[in-house]
Amino acid sequence: MHPSSFLGRLVVNLTVLLICFISYSSQIFIIWPWYGRVLSVELITLLVPFNLLVGMLFWNYFLCVYTDPGGVPDDWRPDSNQDGYEVKKITGGPRYCRMCEKPKPPRAHHCRQCDRCVLRMDHHCPWVNNCVGHFNYGYFVRFLFFVDLACSYHLAMVTRRVLDETSSSYWNAVSAVELVFIMLNYVTCVPVILAVGAFSLYHFSSLMSNTTTIESWEKDKATMMVRRGKLREVKFPYHLGRRRNIESVLGTNPLLWWYPLPAPGDGLKYDINETAEEGYELSEWPPRDPIVEPPPPPGFNLPDSPWTYGNGSINPDLAPSNSKARSTKRRVRRVAHHSTLPPYHPDYQEGASSGYDYEEDSDSSFEEEQRRPLVRRGSEGYEIRPTGREDMLQSYLEQIGETPGRYHRYIPQEDSESESEEEEDVTPIGQIRPQPEMSA
Repeated sequence: MHPSSFLGRLVVNLTVLLICFISYSSQIFIIWPWYGRVLSVELITLLVPFNLLVGMLFWNYFLCVYTDPGGVPDDWRPDSNQDGYEVKKITGGPRYCRMCEKPKPPRAHHCRQCDRCVLRMDHHCPWVNNCVGHFNYGYFVRFLFFVDLACSYHLAMVTRRVLDETSSSYWNAVSAVELVFIMLNYVTCVPVILAVGAFSLYHFSSLMSNTTTIESWEKDKATMMVRRGKLREVKFPYHLGRRRNIESVLGTNPLLWWYPLPAPGDGLKYDINETAEEGYELSEWPPRDPIVEPPPPPGFNLPDSPWTYGNGSINPDLAPSNSKARSTKRRVRRVAHHSTLPPYHPDYQEGASSGYDYEEDSDSSFEEEQRRPLVRRGSEGYEIRPTGREDMLQSYLEQIGETPGRYHRYIPQEDSESESEEEEDVTPIGQIRPQPEMSA
């Protein structure tokens, strides 16, 4: 149990209260009045199995909350020849946790909530305020199993009480208190058995395949890489067969799988299946993406500290890629060689081309062959072909479905002398004076 998490402790207490309400309110306010508040053999036969299931539920829940899932010992060092398939994806060496600054055993992962590496980590469960790992995963699976049995038994009892009332030939009135608690028990127990039941099916399937929640994500990622053709079928190394998979968590005696026994093994080393099957490839786990994570070159070794260069200082070859460009001051003078008017405008001048002039002032002494002419580039970095107004107009007409050359540009004609004389004889309307009226 996480000692410093107040919210986690609150969730654990609320969980215990929920279990107590479902377990004991049904017996006190529903079953006991149903039997006339008289102790009988039939009543004992009905309630003893239910209370045994509730007791096993609480026992496994207590062990799951307070059992340490397992951490990496300070003096543990991996044996690269015998400790399984899990290695670093870059160097192929033993796994190492940078947060804990310790080597990581196979199937161990770092938990951010617990701030340490957990052996055979499955997940961090908020309902138990603890990580579910090697030493308490068996208690967690048994807890789910007894929750399913207890809730099913509870619903059977309450439903039997309701059916007995509806099918009875004589009147046996249900009190208001009993009716309220019947409704409350249904409201609380049905969502619990649906949620925990679905969760139990997932973990029972993971138990039979000897897979943790984190490893199931890794298997999904490997399956996706196989579908995309990045690698061949990779065999999961910890799948030993259903019987041995269950024995690795619950023990070797099937008659005691229901009893909360300690987990077998020390959590630092696990049996692997080295039997090659047809169509499957034996490889390291989790498999490396050959595109995102290419294999290291021969003789490649990382230093002990991942934050420094090989000689203990910064990398001398690290330099900004545009350092030469920064040392050069370019002054660009933008000159337009094309008219801003459309081609069909009377003042449009044919023969103008688009482009820019650049004047460059350099403070550094670069060789002439290192200087490259500046070109116009788009947002993706590709060079843009120079385009004139005529090409733009032709491209626009093709886009809208028109035939280029169908329309002719308007060329204004010069005014003749006769037209100019007629315009001079015309008097503007504003200058016409009204004629005086003639008196009779």
